[in-house]
Amino acid sequence: MRSILIISLLSCFFAAHNAKVFSKCELAHKLKAQGMDGFHGYNLANWVCMAQYESDFNTQVVNKKNANGSSDYGLFQLNNKWWCKDNKYPSANACNIMCSKFLDDDINDDIRCIKRVVRDPNRMSAWKAWVSHCKNKDLSQYLAGCNL
Repeated sequence: MRSILIISLLSCFFAAHNAKVFSKCELAHKLKAQGMDGFHGYNLANWVCMAQYESDFNTQVVNKKNANGSSDYGLFQLNNKWWCKDNKYPSANACNIMCSKFLDDDINDDIRCIKRVVRDPNRMSAWKAWVSHCKNKDLSQYLAGCNL
């Protein structure tokens, strides 16, 4: 019993260790370094706004409440029906990656995938939170004070 408790506590520690919650400016700098400013016509503020409303900048968020039974993973809430594979739901896996890779603090693979998503016909409208909260809005607040 004691060893199960120790293993459980260690598992929680390692899971928390891999979690990352970005600040808006930290994320903006990372996205800029990865060429996202102006990528397919979307400036950094669009990406930062979308991430805030999708995950509140938290890499460990998993949304399992989609009406079709699919789930969304990570900072950019990438869906297991279209973009990644989780062995729980049939997937097109267009980003050719396991969904669990979107839950760690290394967002380079997440960025590669969002570049793939935005090349599709839906572009940024693939993210409902972006449509509801960011599209055609003044997004200057998302980069304010970031010294970009």
